[in-house]
Amino acid sequence: MLAKRIIPCLDVKAGRNVRGVKFSADRDAGDPVELALRYDHDGADELVFYDITASAEDRAIVRDLVGKVSEQVFIPFTVGGGIRTFEDIRTLLKSGSDKVSINSAAVTNPDLIRQGAESFGSQCIVGAIDALRRPAAEGQLPSWEVYINGGRKPTGRDALEWVAELVDRGVGELVINSIDADGTHDGYDLELTRAVAERVRVPVVASGGCGNPEHIYQVLTEGQASAALAASIFHFGEYTIPQVKEYLKARGVVVRE
Repeated sequence: MLAKRIIPCLDVKAGRNVRGVKFSADRDAGDPVELALRYDHDGADELVFYDITASAEDRAIVRDLVGKVSEQVFIPFTVGGGIRTFEDIRTLLKSGSDKVSINSAAVTNPDLIRQGAESFGSQCIVGAIDALRRPAAEGQLPSWEVYINGGRKPTGRDALEWVAELVDRGVGELVINSIDADGTHDGYDLELTRAVAERVRVPVVASGGCGNPEHIYQVLTEGQASAALAASIFHFGEYTIPQVKEYLKARGVVVRE
């Protein structure tokens, strides 16, 4: 059985790690380089770095900061935010990232996924989706809409249809972020994560809403996720990665030592 992964997430704005509720990004959460070093030492399975305003501000990702973080970690390192071109992908992989996470540009230029996967391998290309639950009439199945530009702009695309297309185009992994749950500490959207996991054949990373180790346990089991992304519970010292892994192991979840 494949081990489940625990992945801290650095949401970076103006050179600082920030957190908020539903993309508000209104609370300083520390220096991203220092946090990266701590998580590497604590046994995180991977690390994700998002420049959360790069797409909305129509600018390039902060590559110098990416380079500083990559120098501190020896675990797989994924970078996203503001990736628009094939050259952006090449530059970030050369700068030290192991994977690139593509969200808005995948919607506006879907062929970018195929180009990246064919040139660098699907294992380097992560499809990221910010999804907002649509109102559902009684008896209807739940559905979610894809948003871009840091959760600011609706696209009209159905999230489950979009994840299937991303996989067909070549992504090797998906990060599914629930806008409804983001930063709330109320738990992941288990319905969303499970629906995506049942739809595709690639690993699914759950994001948005983690408040405690039980939420991580739920999304890795009920939600069928391959990995859980979490931010605030680690940044502010509510829990450590070893504590979460011990909690999961005690409940029969296979995790890496």
